[in-house]
Amino acid sequence: MKSIHALQRIPAPLLCAAVLLLAGCRHDAPTVEAEQANVNIKVEAVHLQNTASALEIPGRVEADPAHLVHIYAPLSGRLMNLTLTAGQEVRKGQPIALLQSGDVAQARADFDKARIEVLRADRALDRGKLMVAHEVMSQADFQELTAVSAAAHAEQERARQRVHELGFSENGTSDTTEITSPISGTALDVNTASGEMQRSLETTNGIATVANLDTVWVTGDLFERDLGTVHAHMPVDILFAAYPGEMFHGSIANIGDSLDPSTHAVKVRVVLANPGHRLKPAMFATIRIAQPAQPRIVVPLSAVLHVGNSTGVYIPTSPGKYDLRDVKTGATHGNQIEIVSGLRDGDRVVTEGAAFLREPVAD
Repeated sequence: MKSIHALQRIPAPLLCAAVLLLAGCRHDAPTVEAEQANVNIKVEAVHLQNTASALEIPGRVEADPAHLVHIYAPLSGRLMNLTLTAGQEVRKGQPIALLQSGDVAQARADFDKARIEVLRADRALDRGKLMVAHEVMSQADFQELTAVSAAAHAEQERARQRVHELGFSENGTSDTTEITSPISGTALDVNTASGEMQRSLETTNGIATVANLDTVWVTGDLFERDLGTVHAHMPVDILFAAYPGEMFHGSIANIGDSLDPSTHAVKVRVVLANPGHRLKPAMFATIRIAQPAQPRIVVPLSAVLHVGNSTGVYIPTSPGKYDLRDVKTGATHGNQIEIVSGLRDGDRVVTEGAAFLREPVAD
């Protein structure tokens, strides 16, 4: 607050000059006078203090890729009796659907043809042996029969293996097969429904995705400027918006080796145990990494004023007069805040009543 009597004692020419000067230099904060009788102002000297700090990295929960599988149809056909739903727990080897496929009939037909060719080739080879023994067939013709028989046996074996690859027996008659879960875990998503056709070699969407969530990854982006302060195996605290007030503890398992060209950040990975599967994939997290204590000037929050886009504190210049000095703030610790720049060790600052010194906003 400015004293009206003080303004009246200033000559008019000087008052006009002062107004013009202030109008041309708005970034300079004016000196403020306070009447101690009406305003309770407390001034204290501030000093450097060693304050603990932490680097906070936004992150997300991911399923461990080593314990995640995408289930695809082993062959083309129609899906039947799909029993899996998203979020369902499954066991390793548990059937989740049936698949009816014409590929099985084709594979068995190929095997039957190969078996007939084997019988025909073996009979011809047996006749050839008798004819060679009676010297009515040349050795060259007999060798040709031997080669044909060997080729027929090889083709029969190939056809048998094909039937087995599809999960069937060459002597069976069924054209349906069970689709089972290859691991125990949770179904993260199901991308199809009973009755839909599956084309094993032409689709990019699997039947379902199953992940074991007993352990999960929490990954975040570590920016280039912070690389020197973080290393593998550092302990970290992790906060989740889903569990306010609860803190999870872990350590950095891996720091990526390549920078993302668009963000200039590397991936940081933390592996967390997940009992009860409380942590879900895609859940937001904050990775907090403790940093070495640094000497900082710390002032009460009440000392800092925000004026437009500027932040400042009041400094006493003479009895009852105060200047607003621009400062840059850092981390907050309870009811105190760090001053990164703008103050020096030993400076005297208004710590209480600073709000009463704020200049009134002009209409």
